[in-house]
Amino acid sequence: MELFRPRADIPFMRFAPIFNAISLLFFLVAVGSLIVRGLNLSIELTGGTLVEIHSEQSITLPPLRETLVQNGFPEAQVQHFGSTKAAIVRLARHDELPPDEVADNLRALFAKHLPEITVTRVEFVGPQVGRELAENGAIALVLVVIGIMIYLAIRFEWRFSVAAIIANLHDVVIILGFFALFQWEFSLPVLAAVLAVLGYSVNETVVIFDRVREKMRASRGKVSTASLLDHAITSTMSRTVITHGSTLAMVLSILLFGGETLYYFALALTIGILFGIYSSIFVSSALLMWFGVTRESLIKPERKKEEAVV
Repeated sequence: MELFRPRADIPFMRFAPIFNAISLLFFLVAVGSLIVRGLNLSIELTGGTLVEIHSEQSITLPPLRETLVQNGFPEAQVQHFGSTKAAIVRLARHDELPPDEVADNLRALFAKHLPEITVTRVEFVGPQVGRELAENGAIALVLVVIGIMIYLAIRFEWRFSVAAIIANLHDVVIILGFFALFQWEFSLPVLAAVLAVLGYSVNETVVIFDRVREKMRASRGKVSTASLLDHAITSTMSRTVITHGSTLAMVLSILLFGGETLYYFALALTIGILFGIYSSIFVSSALLMWFGVTRESLIKPERKKEEAVV
């Protein structure tokens, strides 16, 4: 199925240096934000207290958050949980107070200022648990990267693998840079979104690489690599619009209507999808051209049969 088919190939590679300069600028800003500001890690990753509350009436979050801030909980994070009548209060770890005392102080605060709210569940995430979750997430990220590199090196050629993984890491670093620059909360769902972006982005890259390999083998060396890349990207544009458009529509619906629980998860996916399309065209494809990939890189020369000795 195709929505459209351009009559002539679009010269994407002609503008590759300009767009890669923009990519480098985004990348440097992202790295600088990560170094200077760092990620705003959630309680799941740093440790703290999680309190589930319930009310017979809808809980309005801004007044609840203001009450918590004014009564000794300035770091409190509040969001609805399941319905407007239930909410989750996340409190950062207090080294000077045990978790039970923090929960008791919170119950006393509600009894005094918000008697309609009752505490239904209290959980404590220790710093060790948070550290293990962060380490396991980092290990998962590294393993995904290694797996993608091995897969692409076997399926195509090592330069395809390097180009794809640079483009994918470009997407990941930019997502992390956005979260560091604006100090958005980085939680386990956001980490899951980053891992999903890795797989999603490489899928688009593989589609383009498949078309490049197909055209290179058929060209018999008569067409330049830049022209082959332009043709591969142009011929897959309709598929790109259909696939990414439908996926982005779903993610944007989660972003707009999914509530606070899924907001940053959907935001990370949105950034990743948009930059994934961009990097598949202007980063990974341009790197193939600059790495000097040719038809001979993909086709092993046939060995001449040794003449039989008489």
